[in-house]
Amino acid sequence: MEEKTISSKIVYHGKIITVRSDEVEVADGHKSFREVVEHSGGVVIVAIKEDSILFVKQFRYPIKEEVLELPAGKLEKGEDPNFACERELEEETGYRAKYWKSLGFIYTSIGFCNEKLYLYLAQDLEFVGEHLDEGEILENYEYKISEVEEMIADGRISDAKTICAIHRALQEVK
Repeated sequence: MEEKTISSKIVYHGKIITVRSDEVEVADGHKSFREVVEHSGGVVIVAIKEDSILFVKQFRYPIKEEVLELPAGKLEKGEDPNFACERELEEETGYRAKYWKSLGFIYTSIGFCNEKLYLYLAQDLEFVGEHLDEGEILENYEYKISEVEEMIADGRISDAKTICAIHRALQEVK
């Protein structure tokens, strides 16, 4: 089942992603190609405040829509996800957490992208004030856990990373 890389060529190198085109030999000996989007990964935080979860809503340019999602952010090259989750929670929501638990990780779209998102549960929150990154415009929301489950079921929450992280977090807190 393994595929051997014959050649690899960078097609595009940007601030957030790199795209490469690889020629590969598949398991039956035939040659094929793979286009791969390389991404440094990120963190996603399920911040629980008593019986509510903190959310952000922001405009997502690729789909031209405002999306309700969990606080999240891109990892800087070589950055430890355990530090990035604390940074992103405070930047986007203004909260710090005294309790953190890793919920593992997910790959976002393994057919063409290597992005790996680390999921975290944050509890025992203290408000210290938000400080968004330049160009980051978002609104903060807070929903009861029971309402969040309804919002996932009826499609008001449609962001995959958010749904995955909430599913894992609720296994921990129920």
